[in-house]
Amino acid sequence: MAYYTIGDVAERCGINPVTLRAWQRRYGLLKPQRSEGGHRQFDDTDIQRIEEIKYWMGKGVSVGKVKALLERSHVPEEQLWLTLQDEMMLLLRRVTPSKLRDKIVALSREHSVDLLIDNLLLPVRNKLRQDEATASLMCSLLDGVLIRHCALCLTDGQSQSGQEVLLVGWQTDDRTPLWLEAWRLSRRGMQVNVLADPVQTFRPELFPGQHIFLWTGKALTAEQQQQFDHWKQWGYDVELHP
Repeated sequence: MAYYTIGDVAERCGINPVTLRAWQRRYGLLKPQRSEGGHRQFDDTDIQRIEEIKYWMGKGVSVGKVKALLERSHVPEEQLWLTLQDEMMLLLRRVTPSKLRDKIVALSREHSVDLLIDNLLLPVRNKLRQDEATASLMCSLLDGVLIRHCALCLTDGQSQSGQEVLLVGWQTDDRTPLWLEAWRLSRRGMQVNVLADPVQTFRPELFPGQHIFLWTGKALTAEQQQQFDHWKQWGYDVELHP
């Protein structure tokens, strides 16, 4: 699980650190964990709760009344994602790409990228791929929308001052999850370049000076592990993206 400092959360959510501390201490709205050094550590659940607080305050609810609303309107997280999956499936069946794009943009403002990918986008893709009657058309429609959205997010991320990296899909046949992983990395402050399609044979010597993330989508085979170990021994700047 990823953890974020109060500065990271302030930047991501657009909330002043002083305000975040007040929400925790004065109003009991947040309960971040603490590091061994005593520093606040926020996770994706905390970020989602901050977005919920922002929602209610945007509706004109005073901060002192938000906690009661959060507790009263709490929906089990699993049920929330199942509902969102059903909504997205409906948009796909109606073949409305523009509304689907708008939905993904809106959800990416309300939820962290990790939660959105793991609990909505990948499960919806898996559902579509299991339905032989719609798999080809609907999955292709969703993939086109997702890759377009990820590419736009990567372009926006080029203005960041973080590390520049290259993401490579290695010996995997499915390219859409590769683009989702690129989006995931970009939201961690990296400037991400991506090989548009996965490759079966990779040659890191063609990318001198690049920090390379390799992504397979599953555990390495013995042959892949051996090849990866050789690259490391030869001094290539390669890393496995989980």
